[in-house]
Amino acid sequence: MICENHTRVTEFILLGFTNNPEMQVSLFILFLAIYTVTLLGNFLIVIVTSVDPALQTPMYFFLRNLSLLEVCFTLVMVPKMLVDLVSPRKIISFVGCGTQMYFFFLFGSSECFLLSMMAYDRFVAICNPLRYSVIMNRSLCWWMAMGSWMSGVPVSMLQTAWMMALPFCGPNAVDHFFCDGPPVLKLVTVDTTMYEMRALASTLLFIMFPFSLILVSYTRIVITILRMSSATGRQKAFSTCSSHLIVVSLFYGTASLTYLRPKSNQSPESKKLVSLSYTVITPMLNPIIYSLRNNEVKGAAKRTIIQKVLQKLDVF
Repeated sequence: MICENHTRVTEFILLGFTNNPEMQVSLFILFLAIYTVTLLGNFLIVIVTSVDPALQTPMYFFLRNLSLLEVCFTLVMVPKMLVDLVSPRKIISFVGCGTQMYFFFLFGSSECFLLSMMAYDRFVAICNPLRYSVIMNRSLCWWMAMGSWMSGVPVSMLQTAWMMALPFCGPNAVDHFFCDGPPVLKLVTVDTTMYEMRALASTLLFIMFPFSLILVSYTRIVITILRMSSATGRQKAFSTCSSHLIVVSLFYGTASLTYLRPKSNQSPESKKLVSLSYTVITPMLNPIIYSLRNNEVKGAAKRTIIQKVLQKLDVF
């Protein structure tokens, strides 16, 4: 679309959280600490589930993929956000904005499908324990993981292409800390009803479809657990999927507030807080949730750290 009598926007200004310099420094320190914990926690999960022989199961294979996905997800937004907090010019080019939006949609959609694959893994483990190793074989796990990573490509290409093809001919100040769909959409100078309908349709397909798979899997899991005669068996079965349930609740609960209502009446500040929760906070909490609630991961982490320390001592 051509901007008649106006110059097409070539760059955007990310307004971020505040213009107060002292507050920006405080937020920089806070988010840098959170990002450091996020990277350390997720890379620790990747290393531990890769090298520890006790964790070479489908459950931890998918957990390793989730941690890698969280690292990629935060890498799209957090470094730029940190730079903007200490930079006087919070500028991102039009192409840069589209690129950031593309990878944000890509990794976000991929995480939706990966969480549904993890739910299916728990369904097979609890509802078909005798056939678990046969059904969840190495080949199927790899295909499920690759499918999850690639599932985000169609929605990210469609959403980004639709968005960036719209005319941006007037204001260029994005009232957000990264190029997210809803705040960028407000800068479009024509009626966006058709785009919103397309965006909602793709959201329902690529986000709610995997969520429905999660619901079906956990419905079957709950029915199976309630039929167990042993209280110990019910507790053990529930504990194997409680961490995943918490992660799903955090991710979907906050993301749905933004993308199922792209032009809601929420204030920009509240929308930023909601976005912050699933883009920055949740990736930090995921390895903590899986570590604190899983004795196998805690034990493997201790063994890995002790082994590395002993190797260092042998060198000296």
